Amino acid sequence: MVSAPPITVERLTKRFGAVTAVDDLTFTVEPGRVTGFLGPNGSGKTTTLRMVTGLARPTAGRALVGGRPYADHPHPARLVGTSLEAAFHPGRSALNHLRVYAPQVGVDDRRCHELLELVGLAPYAKRRVGGFSLGMRQRLGLATALLGDPQVVILDEPANGLDPQGIVWMRSLLRAFAAEGRTVLVSSHVLGEVQHTVDDVVVIARGRLVHASPLGDLTRLAEPETFVRAADAGRLDALVAERGWHAEGEAGGVLLRGVTADEVGAGAFAAGVELRQLTDRVVDLENVFLRLTADQEVPR
Repeated sequence: MVSAPPITVERLTKRFGAVTAVDDLTFTVEPGRVTGFLGPNGSGKTTTLRMVTGLARPTAGRALVGGRPYADHPHPARLVGTSLEAAFHPGRSALNHLRVYAPQVGVDDRRCHELLELVGLAPYAKRRVGGFSLGMRQRLGLATALLGDPQVVILDEPANGLDPQGIVWMRSLLRAFAAEGRTVLVSSHVLGEVQHTVDDVVVIARGRLVHASPLGDLTRLAEPETFVRAADAGRLDALVAERGWHAEGEAGGVLLRGVTADEVGAGAFAAGVELRQLTDRVVDLENVFLRLTADQEVPR
């Protein structure tokens, strides 16, 4: 079992001139868990990860790995493996790409071959990266991040470009890392890509924290929705007003938010309102995510 350190972000802020990319951000990523770092494109995720890994200097606040800035660790690449903005020379083979970085990390050629096998690129070890698909480049970027067998793994949009089989493979690999006790932080702008992988979620919008919790707690934000159609629309409207249900007009009926079909059915029966249709609407976590990151003022 790996004894990995946590990642701690404390009141982190980054400004580029008049633009605030990250604004007073605080969260913790625990070892032995996969944390999804979520937000729309342009929300400040990559900038935050760059500050965590020492590629950008904060305007204020700090980002720590195991209680110390990334750059203060004696062998940071052996502690933290990252795949943020991977650059590949198109003329190099996959194997030679890893060989360029191996001496810097302090590993030998055997490790390069092991990782190509792990990420499924062993048959393409001598193929030039310029001919790789986006998904293959993602796999090579992951192999680069894992060269030092790091305790902490930080990946920026790792599912981008992967086919369905590749996404399932990535999920299994990240879960295996967490099971070994590693600290795993994965960014994405689509909750659906990671919701079957992560234990915890950190959601930001416009550089600010809007939600942080275990994934299970996020489901409590999913209000039930019920579509209902009545024989007498007027009587249904009166029932909705009496019960104080939040209603929105929808073609052929009414959409009620925050109330279940069982509650609507019981209320209609008690009031003698004849219903022609009563349907539960599934509110998935992706809809919750979209609501959290909608273009509205973020509470301070």
